[in-house]
Amino acid sequence: MSDIDSLKKMPFSIEAEQAVLGSVIIDSEKLNDVMMVIKTEDFYLEQHQAIFSALTEMFISNKSIDVVTLITKLTQMGNYTEGDAAKYIKLLVDIASAATNVTEHAGIIKDKSLLRMIINASRDISDTAFSELGEAGDALDYAEQRIYEIAEDRYNVNFDHIKDIILQNYATLNALKNDPKSLSGTQTGFGGLDNILVGMGAGDLIVVGARPGMGKTTFCMNIATNVAKRTKKDVAIFSLEMTSEQLVSRMLCSEAMIDSYTMRTGRLNADEWKRLAEAASALSETNILIDDTSGISTTAMKAKCRRLKNLGLIIVDYLQLMQSDKHSENRVLEIGQITRALKLMAKDLGVPLILCSQLARSTEQRQDKMPALSDLRDSGTIEQDADIVLFLYRDDYYGKKSGAEEEGKRQSGGFGKSPDTGEHLFAKCSVAKNRHGSTNVIPLGWYGHYFRFTEIEENHYEY
Repeated sequence: MSDIDSLKKMPFSIEAEQAVLGSVIIDSEKLNDVMMVIKTEDFYLEQHQAIFSALTEMFISNKSIDVVTLITKLTQMGNYTEGDAAKYIKLLVDIASAATNVTEHAGIIKDKSLLRMIINASRDISDTAFSELGEAGDALDYAEQRIYEIAEDRYNVNFDHIKDIILQNYATLNALKNDPKSLSGTQTGFGGLDNILVGMGAGDLIVVGARPGMGKTTFCMNIATNVAKRTKKDVAIFSLEMTSEQLVSRMLCSEAMIDSYTMRTGRLNADEWKRLAEAASALSETNILIDDTSGISTTAMKAKCRRLKNLGLIIVDYLQLMQSDKHSENRVLEIGQITRALKLMAKDLGVPLILCSQLARSTEQRQDKMPALSDLRDSGTIEQDADIVLFLYRDDYYGKKSGAEEEGKRQSGGFGKSPDTGEHLFAKCSVAKNRHGSTNVIPLGWYGHYFRFTEIEENHYEY
């Protein structure tokens, strides 16, 4: 394909590009409006990119812009000889003298730029497909990501005036006055926790941290069930550790209140079969969607979630098993890239995202084993990117590990009994970080053999 053929087929408007450049040369203040719409790379011709780049540099440096100063700048940059620059700049000024709407012309440049981006992305996608490298699913994820990145480029770069934002706040307050629950976030189903968080906000990254075996997967699956049943929205679960069948088995145990050992052996009595059927029916009515792909990346997650039209919640279990799109030898850096990508994904999709995370072993060495933010494993960026950080803790966990069952009961206030008795042990959910409000410790009941956390009254629990 010749350069001429390429020039004809790639969308661009030389008239719009010349009109915008000429208008800015005549009146540099118009650059304020133009920069709200387009960037240097939105110009198709390299010579126009060079001129616009020179104009923006001069504008930012508070240097006066006119024909003479621009010619000098372009000559210094090595883009033009002085004679060529003079001829073309004068041509731009002549063309722009008849142009009246620079913002509309800038919009034309932007539209043509987006079309070229789509064409280039399509070529890359086609090349990827023709190469037959990797699986077809990977090529599809790449295609979706490329198109989505182009769509994301169309963001609003204008400022919001405080007067307009105040009016929006008044509208929000009036809506809350008439219906206090109308604008609250997604409820977890645990009343004490929801009172502090006022629900999980759209775009929130919520980290649930705990030591292995403390119950973080169970806690998140309980929330998933609560949200799916209450909102009727899609709940997407990415399980990097357990299979979908294992997760569903746990959810059935929790919903039917059937002992997990009984479920594994299949020795269910008539009443348990009835409860299991009822639980299966209730869960089947929800829109809980599970992906148990090992080592899935954030790009693949986002591609899958974008296909869901009624998405209400995302759960990722768990962070340390994830892979970054850009592999790094530095795992701390890689974890930081992942958490940042997950936060952006939650924000872009407009739903809360719950992320399970392992805690460092440093908790085991302390006298007070209640987790702290510094215990988040691998990277401080987990704390930084998270809007909310929740820690799960059970006294009996450490009592059992040391073989001191009685000590575990004593530490839990004397109320905790073995799950084999059918009674719950006590657990704590610590709200260690809450970007939207206060922090606190919420008491929960823990039925380990049912894979279930429950609410309990605070006056029945000693902190």
